[in-house]
Amino acid sequence: MVLQFLKGARDAVPETKASAAAPVVAFHGAGRAVWSGRDTASLMRNGFNANPVGFRCVKLVSEAVSAIPLVLQGGDARFDTHPILDLLRRPNPTQGKADLFENLVGQLLLTGDAYVEGAGLIDGDIPAELYVLRSDRMRVIPGADGWPSAYEYAVGGKKHRFDMRTGADPILHIKTFHPTDDHYGLSPMHAAASALDVHNAACKWSKSLLDNAARPSGAIVYKGVDGMGGLGNDQYQRLMDEITQNHAGAANAGRPMLLEGGLDWKQMGFSPSDMEFQKTKDSAAREIALAFGVPPMLLGLPGDNSYANYVEANRAFYRLTVLPLLGKISGALGNWLQTFHGEALTISADLDAIPALATERDARWKRISEADFLTDAEKRSLLGLSNQVGA
Repeated sequence: MVLQFLKGARDAVPETKASAAAPVVAFHGAGRAVWSGRDTASLMRNGFNANPVGFRCVKLVSEAVSAIPLVLQGGDARFDTHPILDLLRRPNPTQGKADLFENLVGQLLLTGDAYVEGAGLIDGDIPAELYVLRSDRMRVIPGADGWPSAYEYAVGGKKHRFDMRTGADPILHIKTFHPTDDHYGLSPMHAAASALDVHNAACKWSKSLLDNAARPSGAIVYKGVDGMGGLGNDQYQRLMDEITQNHAGAANAGRPMLLEGGLDWKQMGFSPSDMEFQKTKDSAAREIALAFGVPPMLLGLPGDNSYANYVEANRAFYRLTVLPLLGKISGALGNWLQTFHGEALTISADLDAIPALATERDARWKRISEADFLTDAEKRSLLGLSNQVGA
């Protein structure tokens, strides 16, 4: 009896139907951003190989640095001929000075690190050849004191170890400032990674729009007698054939269209949200250029592209980006080669050979040359010229 009572109570419960997804509430909003990898390989692939702004920034800076002539000084003497100058002009059998510096600056901008190998010695004095090694293949091996005791270069399954504790250093490591890493530099490519992702995503969106959802310039709307109805199959096919034959393609651009039988033309264009993608793309391109220290005007980005502004932008590019970077590299090279040669030497840029700074150079030379209270030796010193010429 008890079981029958319980069974009756269970059957008395009214049946209800509900979806399993009913308790789920959907909130519509912006999804989480998806960023590309921040490792060296991903940054070079997405920021240099696949992005025209990143590619052009690296090429512009590296080519500008490599094109500036260098001068060698020791004390008051400025050398016209010297083994180090010969080495820099012809660093190895396959490269000249411009090629070597372009590779070096490119590695520094892409990875934050640049490695130069000094191969062999000329009479035990200076390296016989210089090579720029790929930064993504090099690994720093710190010693017990925290300073690099060796560098390990890996290619495929082979590794070569450069010992830094025996005599002159076989490897020159040039790195950019990194606030949280003791052994590796922080590249501009890493700082611009988010802007690169935005720019690449905008390019992909534009390509997808053209491939899958590109809007036509307009639409032909059919209205029947009562505003309803549709075209028959024969009428529809005749209309499509006429559009294809007489109004499609560059040869028919601007050709007027004759509409009949309730057909009406509706102009169509991009929505405001579509136009915002171009602004977003331009903004991302400017941020990429900012990270590399390249004025956006030099990259052809929209802005005040007048001649006067371009001249000033080019001058600022050399003053704020190219010359500081070349000074860092040439100073490191001079100090490194000094450990082989033993003589205190300074490698620096020949500022008089830079066309972008010609206006500043002319004004400076005129101002100093007209200073009657200065001797010739003092004038040469102020101009950065030595009073002796070494051989």
